Amino acid sequence: MILEIAQIEIKPGTEEDFEAGVSTAEPLFRAARGCRSFSLHRSIEHPERYRLIVGWDSVDDHMICFRESPAFQEWRSLVADCFAAPAQVEHVQKVVDGF
Repeated sequence: MILEIAQIEIKPGTEEDFEAGVSTAEPLFRAARGCRSFSLHRSIEHPERYRLIVGWDSVDDHMICFRESPAFQEWRSLVADCFAAPAQVEHVQKVVDGF
């Protein structure tokens, strides 16, 4: 499994709308091929900064199967108005399994 980590900066004052949009989008991710987990984290030090962390079976499941699907367009329509800048997205894999 790999993790997609998207750092998302949102416009001040749109926190409730953004969080509601992410919650509404959860079924889109749940139904996506290869999607295994989905969570949103908000920065304490920078309250307009979020990290969306999505577990995928592969990078292709995210970048091809999901990003090229109508579900991705629906996801973006739910939250894009809140974005202050384009999301910064990277994929990571676990290399050390601690505790």
